Amino acid sequence: MSSILHSFDSTKDIDVPSKFTFPFLYEPHPMAVEAAEQLKTYIDGFKDWFYDLNLGPENYQHPLGKMFGVLVVEDSHGKLGHLWAYSGVITGEQKHTPFVPLVFNMFAENSKYVKENSQLDVWNQKIDFLEKDVVYLKSKKQLQKLEKENELLLYNQRKKHSKNKADRKKQREEAVHSLTDIAYKKLLDLHQTQGMHAKFLLKEYQIYLGAKMTPLEKVVSSKEEKIKESKANRKELSNKLQNWIFEQYQFLNAKGDSKNALQLFKNIPPYFPPSGTGDCAAPKLLQYAYLNHLKPVAMAEFWYGASLKSQIRKHGHYYPSCRSKCEPILEHMLQGLEVDDNPMLINPAAGKELPLIYEDDYLMAVNKPEEFLSVRGKTIEDSVAYRMKLRFPQATGPLIVHRLDMSTSGILVLTKSLEVHKKLQEQFEKRSVKKRYVALLDGNVKEDTGFIDLALRVDLDNRPFQMVDPIHGKSARTKFEVLERKDGKTRVHFYPITGRTHQLRVHASHPLGLNCPIIGDDLYGFKKDRLYLHAERLEFIHPVTLKPVVIHVPAPF
Repeated sequence: MSSILHSFDSTKDIDVPSKFTFPFLYEPHPMAVEAAEQLKTYIDGFKDWFYDLNLGPENYQHPLGKMFGVLVVEDSHGKLGHLWAYSGVITGEQKHTPFVPLVFNMFAENSKYVKENSQLDVWNQKIDFLEKDVVYLKSKKQLQKLEKENELLLYNQRKKHSKNKADRKKQREEAVHSLTDIAYKKLLDLHQTQGMHAKFLLKEYQIYLGAKMTPLEKVVSSKEEKIKESKANRKELSNKLQNWIFEQYQFLNAKGDSKNALQLFKNIPPYFPPSGTGDCAAPKLLQYAYLNHLKPVAMAEFWYGASLKSQIRKHGHYYPSCRSKCEPILEHMLQGLEVDDNPMLINPAAGKELPLIYEDDYLMAVNKPEEFLSVRGKTIEDSVAYRMKLRFPQATGPLIVHRLDMSTSGILVLTKSLEVHKKLQEQFEKRSVKKRYVALLDGNVKEDTGFIDLALRVDLDNRPFQMVDPIHGKSARTKFEVLERKDGKTRVHFYPITGRTHQLRVHASHPLGLNCPIIGDDLYGFKKDRLYLHAERLEFIHPVTLKPVVIHVPAPF
């Protein structure tokens, strides 16, 4: 344990925290920062840190970056030290490592995973062999070709029958005035017989064409049934193995209670642990501490290296634990510890005024302060919508027409009736409302003006973070204009063309955007006294008077 439990270089004048870190929103304690700095110094000492620390294979295809964690602990004698961890799994044996081990090492020699995973490889090889079988592929190709030929033949035959039917109809229309009743009756009988005969021939032709495909269909169907059966067997084995793996992930807490991953996720949709559950830094650190009778004191996680292309991770920046994989686990593992209060349960708008900056008989606008919800949250009701409902009790409809992020200040428009709300919301949906934001960015933006086009979607593993995803993301476009560059900072105007969640924040911070985070952005940059983003101008057509409305509120920074 001595190589894993690290001593502090210095903790002089640093008070021990009275409560443990709330892992999902925190300012790192100075003692955790000191531990993190020692870990960073250790990593800095390697020429090729990612490979020297064996954090990935030589053919690793992603940017070289990793989430690390530190845990300040106290032993039974009251001596402080700290533990290190990285997020993720490294295959193979890890000797003489300064990092805590995995909660469960499925790759251990002769483990059930290694043995049954080899059986999965056998099924994969069998399926691959069946799918590449020469007879199967040749028969499938011939069948597809024959199906297309038959479709064309049937199409031409139906077209011919339709023409004959139309000709018979035309003949009857011409004959109705020229033939006697008896002759016309004979013509009708003849046409009826011809029509029935044509239908019979078409049906027989379909049967004939279908019979030509039967031998090939039998070959293809037989092969595909074997493939389907093999895939079902592989899936059954894979599911059993996955269940067994998560049963082995046993997580302790400060009370000494243990629960496995399946138990912790059984009541959380989709009622099964996500891939990678238990391999993040935080669970590893706490598990090792409990197993070795060390008391957790403080924790912090930080990103080291290059960011993934889809996400925004700043080198050296501290981040909260991920929610999708870690929240159920850490809720269990922290039981028995006295933990900091959850800041997300504290009303950020308490004591703040909500200035009304425009009002007429149909709508109103407010200057929303920073750290103030537009609509109620999961646990906090106080919001712009809530306060305006109290202020205008006679108003009908949802009032709120658009939203601003909680951390963004500026103009927010509301309506007093459902009818006006629908009309104004239609302008937002058609993107005819002109919006302008002002922001102060950390860094020098190179271009004076330009467009940012980066599709966005929510990071399902780590809400509320958004990520760039050109395949599954929604279109997100922003026009920008530089106003001033001074002291390594850039003041800009943003003109959002679309209105995605965190759009301006991601477009500012992402390397494919401006690569200059908004100052004070605790998600995509570095936290300050506030987020320096303000919705300063809004222009739209009044939904009742049909006159232009321009509202302007200068930024408070």
